[in-house]
Amino acid sequence: MRGLAKWTVALAALIVGQALASPLARGLPGPVQVTPNPNGSVVGPDNFLGGYWKGNTTNRPGTNKYEHRMMEAAASSSGILPIELVNNIPGSSPGSVNAYIQGRDTAGNIVFVRADGSFYYPPGTASGVPVPITENIAIPLGGQGSTTTVTILNFLISGRVYLARGDLKFFMVSGGLVQPSPANPSDPSANIDWGFIELTNDPAAGLFANISYVDFIGMILGMSLTSTDGSVQTALGLKSNAVQDICSHLVAQTSIDGQPWASLCETSTSGDYIRILSPNLYISTHPDAFANYWTYYVNNVYSRYASQPLTINTQSGPGNVHCTTGGSDTMTCVGSDVNFPKPNARDIFGCNSGPFVVRGNIVDALVVPRLCAAFNRGTLLLPGGDVQPSLSADHYYTTSPSNFYSKFVHGNEVDGKGYAFPYDDVNPDGENASGLLSSPNPRLLRVTVGGPSS
Repeated sequence: MRGLAKWTVALAALIVGQALASPLARGLPGPVQVTPNPNGSVVGPDNFLGGYWKGNTTNRPGTNKYEHRMMEAAASSSGILPIELVNNIPGSSPGSVNAYIQGRDTAGNIVFVRADGSFYYPPGTASGVPVPITENIAIPLGGQGSTTTVTILNFLISGRVYLARGDLKFFMVSGGLVQPSPANPSDPSANIDWGFIELTNDPAAGLFANISYVDFIGMILGMSLTSTDGSVQTALGLKSNAVQDICSHLVAQTSIDGQPWASLCETSTSGDYIRILSPNLYISTHPDAFANYWTYYVNNVYSRYASQPLTINTQSGPGNVHCTTGGSDTMTCVGSDVNFPKPNARDIFGCNSGPFVVRGNIVDALVVPRLCAAFNRGTLLLPGGDVQPSLSADHYYTTSPSNFYSKFVHGNEVDGKGYAFPYDDVNPDGENASGLLSSPNPRLLRVTVGGPSS
């Protein structure tokens, strides 16, 4: 099977190069070409940041205890944070790549960071229709090999640092900020190559910065965080050609099993691969996608553990938890106060619906991530798969069905860091596979765009 997959990938690359792929010619699902529309912004959970606007008191609740503590901490400490933006995009000229830094201040107001580090407060609106932000909020980067430094002068909560090859569009609506949406092919920014890191610089807890592929892959970003004690943490991101390589593999996978893996890839209006949606984000707008992909496997799992126990190693106080189905459509686990009905595709890819909603006690909270990770990796029917987690990473994604998006993402990670599904940190030895960097005393955050610095 592995040899066949490699041959198929090579053939697909030979025939289609970088853009629209062979499944189209065979009547199978193919990549989706974006159709940007200036009025195409749609408010959704993936692109909305709730908040207020400065001076607005309408519908603003009273300050809670956490906000009081945060404002007190902010008053007694400095939120100054230098960010170095390193442009590694080959051939890029000065001003062709822009940064956008946005989030909330400690009072909950929507803010953008200007090039001089000060906050710009966009005007609010009572409109339910997105209203464009017309202020020039872009921070232009220098050309290839340059470093642009922005020193943020105050704390920033629930922030994002966007990088884009072009100009992104942001909007205000009643209740908050509308950002570019990777899931909407008609978004005004759909034809722009962009990505972001998540950023919170909290006066009480310090800095948290994160790279994640749980929702999508866009512009290739990496980062490092230096603390005041001189220690350095890194999350190097993906290889510079990751979007093209992953899409070539997804196209080949569609040729093998007929599932819409290729449709996770979006192409620009010129036909080049521009971003990749995760299966979970794709299903959020295409609810019938992958509808029966997991059915046969799930049925076999629930039959396999009818009487033979599936052992969940909670790697915590409850220890090993034994789960069985009794031949039914529901799995029960000793010590859990909830049951686990058979999951569907959305449940498995998203790990936050159906049986994977954490709604019970501590045992439930420990079983859910380990069970969902095992489904995504296709390890539940492998020899040794009756203990989860126990198998090493070289056993992951070796059978079908599996979360092949996750497989191909990890194959392109420079240092193995960055989640490709929500519980991607589950493994036998507890190794940190997340792209999260944190420090209570940050000195410098460096963000690279276009691949790691050599």
